[in-house]
Amino acid sequence: MGAEPVSNEATIYLVGACCVVLMLAAYVAFILIPAWTAYERLWQRLVAAALTLYVLVALVGVGVVAGGTVVWYWDRISV
Repeated sequence: MGAEPVSNEATIYLVGACCVVLMLAAYVAFILIPAWTAYERLWQRLVAAALTLYVLVALVGVGVVAGGTVVWYWDRISV
């Protein structure tokens, strides 16, 4: 009576969730916090925080394009 093996689908979801958590942690630590602490007034901090969303969208876009490229060319890469 051992534990049942984890399905491929569950593994994919686990890896995806870990990637999202790590990406958000990196965004907060390396982009949002420095932008927030660079200004003193609240309205400046809020605008800087809002502008960092453009950086987040750009990083997610680069990841989607890179992942799509790997999926598109997987049959050539895997051989």
